[in-house]
Amino acid sequence: MAVGPSTLAAVLHPVKGVRIGIASAGIKKPGRKDVVVFELAESATVAGVFTKNAFCAAPVTVAKQHLAKTSPRYLLINTGNANAGTGEIGMADANSCCVALAELTGFSAEQVLPFSTGVIGEKLPVEKIVAALPQALADFSEGNWEAAATGIMTTDTRPKATSRQIDWQGQSITITGISKGAGMIKPNMATMLGYVACDAQIDTSLLQEIVSEAAEASFNRITVDGDTSTNDACVLIASGTSGVIVTADSELRALLQAEINAVFLELAHAIVRDGEGATKFVAVKVAGANSVEEALKVAYTVAESPLVKTALFASDPNWGRILAAIGRAGVDQLNVDAIAVHLDDVLIAEKGGRAASYTEAAGAAVMKQEEITISINLNRGDVTETVWTTDFSYDYVKINAEYRS
Repeated sequence: MAVGPSTLAAVLHPVKGVRIGIASAGIKKPGRKDVVVFELAESATVAGVFTKNAFCAAPVTVAKQHLAKTSPRYLLINTGNANAGTGEIGMADANSCCVALAELTGFSAEQVLPFSTGVIGEKLPVEKIVAALPQALADFSEGNWEAAATGIMTTDTRPKATSRQIDWQGQSITITGISKGAGMIKPNMATMLGYVACDAQIDTSLLQEIVSEAAEASFNRITVDGDTSTNDACVLIASGTSGVIVTADSELRALLQAEINAVFLELAHAIVRDGEGATKFVAVKVAGANSVEEALKVAYTVAESPLVKTALFASDPNWGRILAAIGRAGVDQLNVDAIAVHLDDVLIAEKGGRAASYTEAAGAAVMKQEEITISINLNRGDVTETVWTTDFSYDYVKINAEYRS
């Protein structure tokens, strides 16, 4: 189940200097494509953002360590097993996979970044992954983006990928990316897994600034269930093969940042639209706040309220649940009489209660839509922030109740 049409781009442009191979290791299901390997050109730079969950998975720790030491040449991704909550054994297993890929390719283990997603607390099946690596290497192609988007899925119902090209002074820059995620989504840095590549030449420090800004405006503004994963990671690659050089103070920097932000936001929205059991795609927009923190505090409290989310699933305009969530968000000295709340363009509450113009029929009509905007104006400042979320359906409970079966 997912909301709206598939967001998979009609054309996923290859990024020169990035090759991808996909294989089946049978980690969770026999025959399923569950290992993905990215090969990066020697000229490539890499930057990333990672989960802030204190119980971060072993591959997250190893990837951060390797990224700090050297220029990566390979990304190794497996699904079906998160290698999280596995202690020292998990660290050894993540490193073993890096060593195995390094031996096959002639590079150092530190030039491999590992990523895992799946069930937490189970030992990584290293032997299966290692055995599948030759198959992945034999599959290398610059055109394998769609297959990779499928290969990194877990409870996702459809692959998530997008692509675009920028013309700059007679030259072209390609940006292509994939992501996965459907549950345990409140990234607090990025998303479950996301990989975006462009073919511009960008130094590592600037690339880190670009990925951090893009993630903050996209993956850090989504929530399905308020749970931050142990394995969240998002990587931005600049292959450096287009001949276009991006510097911090150039006009191109701003243009490229805007386009990468748009790619990240599209991939983030795709995750929400494919949220586990989702039947609604909901924007919670908070305006008139004193600070970004205040706006997000209100937006996330509404977006993650089980009572609001179940009302959305039922298409029930139970606006009292929205007011209750706003009121418990912890905003200091909140003047409830100044707040206005809309469902799309329908004013539902103002001056501390139900709006005089509001009718149940108008509210119900909005709530029946697949896509809804809840707009909250605190009328106490000039900051506006938006968070995107889903409803809670019967299927969400079923998917998560049966996740390990």
